[in-house]
Amino acid sequence: MNILEALNWRYATKKMNGKKVDEDKVEKIVEAAYLAPTSSGLQPFEVIVIENQEVKQKIQPIAFGQSQIVDCSHLLVFASWDKYTEDRIEEIFKISSEVRNIPFESLSDYINTLKSNYLNLSDNEAHHHTAKQAYIGFGTAILQAAELQVDATPMEGFNNAELDQLLELDKKGLKSVTLLALGYRDVENDWLVNMKKVRRNKEKFVSYIR
Repeated sequence: MNILEALNWRYATKKMNGKKVDEDKVEKIVEAAYLAPTSSGLQPFEVIVIENQEVKQKIQPIAFGQSQIVDCSHLLVFASWDKYTEDRIEEIFKISSEVRNIPFESLSDYINTLKSNYLNLSDNEAHHHTAKQAYIGFGTAILQAAELQVDATPMEGFNNAELDQLLELDKKGLKSVTLLALGYRDVENDWLVNMKKVRRNKEKFVSYIR
């Protein structure tokens, strides 16, 4: 199955059947998010993988009772940094220095440029920026799930503050951005399963400057 076939196969599953997704497939989906590009390569987000059913049951009312929360195999929480700090910016370049065998000091000009750009942002501006990076990983994970024919439901309908409190994300300097429920469609009970995919007219969606 190629990428376009996978994207045509997938849809936002409304009812899952509770079947477990193999761990190796979950790891591949998480790995896709891990390998996704981010601005300046900072990876300013984390993924929390929830399999524990009791935790999912606590999240369900926070997510307005949506059944996918408890019927899914694994629930992925994408949570981005609440703000940029000097340590967070420097961390990736310390890793880069080791992996690429280059002096950390040689990266100082670029690091200082990033600090001047990011450390002057307000907390709201900073989180807005880190959340956008999380969405890149989120989209990449959805694509990998589709390629593996694992259903993945993107979910923005939840109370972020309540979820952050439940998972104690604030202690890690994180804020929840979005959820991704992984599992398998309940063909008999999902009203959307046989619906045709709907998209805007392509001529209105894309334009060319040649």
